[in-house]
Amino acid sequence: MGAIDPATEAEAGKEEKRAVVEKEEKKPRDVEETERKDGDPQREKEVVMAVDPTVQTQSDTTTASRLQTQRGVPPIHVVMQHGTGSAAVPVPVPVPVGSTPPQVPLSSLNSRNYTNKISLFVFLLHFAAAAVGVCFFVYKSIEGAVEPHTHRARRDKSLLQYWVPPIESAVLLSIILAFSWQKAVRTKPEFMVTFILWSSFVITMAAGIMLLCFSLPATAGIGAALILFSIGSGLYACWVTRRIAFTGKIFKQSMIPVSKFKGLNGPAYLMVSAGFIWMLLWCLAVIGALDFYYPPLTIIYLVLSLAWTAEVMRNVTNLTVSRVIALYYLRGMQCSTQFSFQRAISLNLGSACLGSLVVPSIEALRILARGLNLLEGEDEFMFSCAHCCLRVMESVFNYGNSWAFVHIAAYGKGFVTASISTWRQFQQQGMGELVDSDITSSVCFLTGVSSGALCVILSASWTFVTYRHYTATVSLIAFFIGYLMTRIGMALPQACVACYYVCYAENPGSRPFDNTIPDRLERIHTDHEAIAPTPRFPRRIART
Repeated sequence: MGAIDPATEAEAGKEEKRAVVEKEEKKPRDVEETERKDGDPQREKEVVMAVDPTVQTQSDTTTASRLQTQRGVPPIHVVMQHGTGSAAVPVPVPVPVGSTPPQVPLSSLNSRNYTNKISLFVFLLHFAAAAVGVCFFVYKSIEGAVEPHTHRARRDKSLLQYWVPPIESAVLLSIILAFSWQKAVRTKPEFMVTFILWSSFVITMAAGIMLLCFSLPATAGIGAALILFSIGSGLYACWVTRRIAFTGKIFKQSMIPVSKFKGLNGPAYLMVSAGFIWMLLWCLAVIGALDFYYPPLTIIYLVLSLAWTAEVMRNVTNLTVSRVIALYYLRGMQCSTQFSFQRAISLNLGSACLGSLVVPSIEALRILARGLNLLEGEDEFMFSCAHCCLRVMESVFNYGNSWAFVHIAAYGKGFVTASISTWRQFQQQGMGELVDSDITSSVCFLTGVSSGALCVILSASWTFVTYRHYTATVSLIAFFIGYLMTRIGMALPQACVACYYVCYAENPGSRPFDNTIPDRLERIHTDHEAIAPTPRFPRRIART
């Protein structure tokens, strides 16, 4: 036998090794074919790949490096033959390390569209008519006062001497009270919630008793109304006792960002100052309106105009604060207060006008629905009225609510659209019951009532001593003015609370939020915290 060539022996070894590898590769393939023929559905979905690293050649490495430099391969589709049809299951391709995943586009914060243009036009038209009327009536009042020795001159001089000073003093007192309430709520929120609830009961009761003691028919009626309101507010304070601690905590947490923005209270000061000047002229206009055609209708128009204008001023402050605070919660931005104020009085003024009409109506419906729900009992008429009112409430809360001002300020939405979006977010986060039982708006409302009652005590006592014939009208107007001015001043804390709720519903994982809302929701959902929310949906009661 001849000697075996080493090169030939090496070549034979490689051929033998290659045959072994092909045999190993063929074996799983045969097994797979056998399993597929057996019809096992679980085995059909398995794809077995065997790769021997020892057979990777230099050409394979070169090919792989070239493929890596080409453009990305589309997702792999594994096609499985099963029965009569085929299904394509996409397999997601992993994102390479260091690349940024695609992001969901954020909503624009710089909308330049005017919202609710029809409401804006109606308000501007009404305000122009009111401004012309006020100027004309002021002129008529001054003209009547300077006329010599006439009945009209004596009456107008009497009004200027005994009627205007008590009302103007009520305006000044309401300004002081407005910012005193706001400062106290910002400093001691937990204590002030309890104090406001019970002080409204005490102050309105005192004002009502004082008016009854004057022993005048007109003041007796006003005094009786104040006493009835006082009793109702006292019962309400007892009813919401278990919500007081959470409300104080919400006030405290929501107003933490206020200290980060200097001048955030500036719009409130500006609106209160503008309201003070407008009310000075308004009081003089009422005197001149007494000599105009149909004085009762004219004065009613002036009163309604003043209420709408004051509410628009309050909501302008609300929109300004809401934009600054909402952008801080949602994007971590330091927004300019001046820029936000300019948007509020221009682009978003129409929504403020519409909301100023709708929101007070909503609050009145909430009180009415709550009262009817408690009084319905077994009376069929009250039962029908309660359920009718509750169905109206269901629609109203979906298309108009006070939380909408946050989305109006942040995204430039219309009032109805913003109302729908905010309430939908509350429902998606499971916050509907929590928001529906919120009493922060009631606390702000009772601050206005307390200020109005204090203005009544000051103005009515002054008028009763100087010229008691005007006591009733002075009391009504003093209460009205005191309430409106205080609500403008309290717009800042109410806007902060609204932003806290709405922004949490939109982005619960934002860093500024703590566990205040999650803990409360957990207590509500586990029945550890019994609440009696404002009834929005008809209760199903079995009637026999």
